[in-house]
Amino acid sequence: MTRSIDFPKPTLISVNGVELEVFEAGQHNAGNPIVLCHGWPEHAFSWRHQMPPLAEAGYHVIVPNQRGYGNSSRPAEVTEYDVAKLSGDLVGLLDHFGYDDAVFVGHDWGAAVVWWLTLLHPKRVSRIVNLAVPYFDRGEKPWIEWMEELMGPDSYFVHFNRQPGVADAVFAENTAQFLRNLYRKNLPPPQPAPGMPLINLANAKEPQGDLAMTEDALAVFIEAFEATGFTGSINWYRNLDRNWHLLADVDPVIQQPALMVYGGRDYLVAKSETLAQSVPNVEVTSLDCGHWIQQEKPEETTRLILDWLARTPARDVAR
Repeated sequence: MTRSIDFPKPTLISVNGVELEVFEAGQHNAGNPIVLCHGWPEHAFSWRHQMPPLAEAGYHVIVPNQRGYGNSSRPAEVTEYDVAKLSGDLVGLLDHFGYDDAVFVGHDWGAAVVWWLTLLHPKRVSRIVNLAVPYFDRGEKPWIEWMEELMGPDSYFVHFNRQPGVADAVFAENTAQFLRNLYRKNLPPPQPAPGMPLINLANAKEPQGDLAMTEDALAVFIEAFEATGFTGSINWYRNLDRNWHLLADVDPVIQQPALMVYGGRDYLVAKSETLAQSVPNVEVTSLDCGHWIQQEKPEETTRLILDWLARTPARDVAR
């Protein structure tokens, strides 16, 4: 990792049959854990702005590179990235540190995993803060089948599943350009073109909009994905239908207090109109930014999280 930016040194922790690269702050605040879960295509480093103030506020801050990312394990089998495995990794982290439960914060794919973790292991989650990605209603059809009918075969969710390996190779061959084009504050919708629009970003001229981070920070992400490639992280997408089946018999209502934060200029994710039905104790807010919320608006994001935690007690979830 580029050391020109101050960031904690990691520890490799064995959980749930894999090793996770974990970054910590506020270890002296034992007993008050908060776990920050990154999105795609990101890294634990995406929480660099939030870690120090959360630690100063009295939290033991635990930030893993989840499986498939950074120096964490990257299993070869696609099914090793389903919701049971991803949520099991987070439960394993709590067990490692001796915590019954924790506050979980997620962004993008990390938010999806936090929602599903709460469904599968409700007693291990005390409160939720999720950025960008709202709760997915399960619906009547598996998610990829539904997305293909709604958005067609060029939706990147569908493309990742129907043409395995194609996006992985394109992104790996153009890692720096792809990430530079993707990490924009107000990324406009990709222009229609043959093939998958998201793949086009790997070869496109830079879209309008400023970077969501500094050049030094961008270098950290580029370095990480040049080392690992993208297959492990894209395999999360390739389990969406499997996850739909795994969640079939789970109570779909989340009772924990939750804060949902949207980017008001986010072109990648739409707001949920039914969120309160599945998460009745949710508070919804937004910031004037794009998709990369905690990096575009670091101080505002941190203040939202801390203010909400200070006035929102955890609920006893007896399930």
